[in-house]
Amino acid sequence: MMLGRRIITTAATLLLVGLSASCDRLPGKPDEAARWKPPSEVVAFDQLYAENCSGCHGADGRLGAARPLNDPLYLALVNDETLRQVIAQGMPNTAMPPFAQQQGGNLTNEQIKLVVQGIRSLWAQSGQLQGSALPPYETGKTARSGDVTRGSLVYQAYCAQCHEPDGRSRPKGGSILDQNYLALVSDQSLRTTVIVGRSDLGKPDWRNNVPGRPMTPQEISDVVAWIASHRR
Repeated sequence: MMLGRRIITTAATLLLVGLSASCDRLPGKPDEAARWKPPSEVVAFDQLYAENCSGCHGADGRLGAARPLNDPLYLALVNDETLRQVIAQGMPNTAMPPFAQQQGGNLTNEQIKLVVQGIRSLWAQSGQLQGSALPPYETGKTARSGDVTRGSLVYQAYCAQCHEPDGRSRPKGGSILDQNYLALVSDQSLRTTVIVGRSDLGKPDWRNNVPGRPMTPQEISDVVAWIASHRR
């Protein structure tokens, strides 16, 4: 009698083990890599970018509402620390929010590091400058502040052919003095656009507004000051 009970118990145990093992092979059951993870544990760049960046910067880093990140010239202009700071802290008074958890965002410091590394490894390329020296990324360190009066002259020389002399018409490049636009961009964003252009929209960089006549660092600062002076 005892032997029979042991056989039944053993058989039942083997059946449960077999069922448990077979559950892992059921059709449609996700494997370990496909199972849900808490947002703070995601480490794949594709998922981090898709869930946090693509809505503004585009699915492939281009043709979004915000600056393209799939732009080798832009990535030559900014270093990793600048990218990290912008992602972590956002850009005040613009539509770019902070993503660091310490700032109320969703990403850990390690995830921000992975996003920066992914952007750089996928979209940075060498040979973008072709012998040219990049203007300084920002004013106040190696670039002087701009002058509004000089900036008006710089605008007419380098920008009016696309944005019209008054800066408000839209033959090619749109109205850069539109108050809705100026409310969404910082002075640094304006400066970055003047320097590296918008490759996804056909906006030339600082070397090619006028063929054979690249803008000087001071001219860049001056035209940014003039554009920003129209912000209410």
